[in-house]
Amino acid sequence: MADDITDYRDIFLNDRPMMDTRAPIEFIKGAFPGVVNLPLMTDSERQRVGTCYKQQGQQAAIVLGHQLVSGQTKAQRIQAWAEFAHTHREGLLYCFRGGLRSQIVQQWLKDEAGIEYPRVAGGYKAMRTFLLETVEQAVSQCDLVLLGGMTGTGKTDVLAQLENSLDLEGHANHRGSSFGKRATGQPSNIDFENRLAVDVLKKRAAGIEHFVLEDENRMIGSCALPLSLFQRMQQVPMVWLQDSVERRVERILRDYIVNLCAEFVAVQGEQGFSAFAERLLASLGNIQKRLGGDRHRRLMGILEAALAEQARSGAVDLHRDWIEGLLREYYDPMYVYQREKKGLRIEFSGEQAAVVEYLRERAASVGQPQQ
Repeated sequence: MADDITDYRDIFLNDRPMMDTRAPIEFIKGAFPGVVNLPLMTDSERQRVGTCYKQQGQQAAIVLGHQLVSGQTKAQRIQAWAEFAHTHREGLLYCFRGGLRSQIVQQWLKDEAGIEYPRVAGGYKAMRTFLLETVEQAVSQCDLVLLGGMTGTGKTDVLAQLENSLDLEGHANHRGSSFGKRATGQPSNIDFENRLAVDVLKKRAAGIEHFVLEDENRMIGSCALPLSLFQRMQQVPMVWLQDSVERRVERILRDYIVNLCAEFVAVQGEQGFSAFAERLLASLGNIQKRLGGDRHRRLMGILEAALAEQARSGAVDLHRDWIEGLLREYYDPMYVYQREKKGLRIEFSGEQAAVVEYLRERAASVGQPQQ
């Protein structure tokens, strides 16, 4: 039988292919990047075995499990596992704790398909604990700096130019604001944490000990930042990104109108534009109370006219009016207040090129590799 694997660091640094043999309901709640779910049991089979275990004990549950997964059902699952093993010869398999389910899959692969395939000792739980500890260690050991700035200044564009950045919004698949939902939806919170941890692990393995992060709320859409990280982010230095209102409007037009519309169309086809329009209207509706009735009605009217023109001709020019109004009347006053509150933490401010240069020099001053 193949040896059990205990080097979790190697697994994630080298993107080892993994077969998750947990039930689909477990997999949906949280998994690791790139992992394939090929369960030993379906959700209903797992539920029946679990009930049997509670009522009659382990041996009776094992017998029932073998009865449920037998014959053609068993043959089909072994075939799927074997195909994965042949395709991913450097891969691994695991269950929740590295116990009975992964042992059975491993044994059946050997006995029925002649394949010795390694499994992860400790399973999902051990790897998950390792990733959580990876983030906690980085929070306590690494130098952090936050990138702040008004809406539309291009903070994500700056992060993309820095090899020592952690793109929290990218991992959450959300742009962070009331208008930040993407066409492709968000990962589960566990998936978000796992993606972030793997990113941290790989960057630290490359020698990076200084990280740039965007100044975020605790929640990025439905994903919550690890509490220790969020608390640390309230204490570290900041760099403030500046840009003109005109350029900010153009950047928002690009990201939230042109690109987001194209994303919805790519995902949903003919229904994409309608879904995109509904998302924009709902996003503006979500901040109605904070905007106030009169302001909301005025901006909503401009948005509706802009969407109608876009649907009719594809032109997006009219969107500039409600975007600029929302910046000047809603977002900018909030950010001015936040900047004043955080003023003592701001160690540099400037436009994009200057901020990128400053952050690269700052990283180099503490021994970080430069791009």
